[in-house]
Amino acid sequence: MPVPRKPREVDPEDYPGKQFHELDAALDAAKRGPLWLADPEFADYAEYPILCGAERGRFLLHAYVIMPNHVHVLLDPYTPLAKISGPIKGVSACDINARLGRTGKPLWQDESFDHWIRNSAEFERIRYYIEWNPVAARLVDEPSKWKWSSAGNPYFKRLTPPPNAQTVH
Repeated sequence: MPVPRKPREVDPEDYPGKQFHELDAALDAAKRGPLWLADPEFADYAEYPILCGAERGRFLLHAYVIMPNHVHVLLDPYTPLAKISGPIKGVSACDINARLGRTGKPLWQDESFDHWIRNSAEFERIRYYIEWNPVAARLVDEPSKWKWSSAGNPYFKRLTPPPNAQTVH
């Protein structure tokens, strides 16, 4: 039986969340495929139910970003996640599909990548990752310039990266 290695001896290629970061980097690099959220009108449609859900007290919204082909949200849920993600996906899909003239076709994947945050350092790392995602994807040169994110929304006022923050792109 192999002896477990101490955390500092773990190969950096084996860090937790590696597959998520690889998938997210691939999504950021996508130039083809469904890029509906690159349209400002459709990004607004995707942002609206996120902000409404927070205003209605379904969750405490910490950070979010609407990318051209995916969305990241960091929240504390006050209801089951299905009752949060269902309306977010449903409202935006209905609006976007109506504008596209599409019926009976899904806009979002059925699944989402949910992750429980274990400590404040992980929380700050993920918040930073979300808000800096448009910079890593080379869509803007600073987070506040991306309109469809907590960094670009005047309601949120924190752009300071946490100590030792790393971008994985």
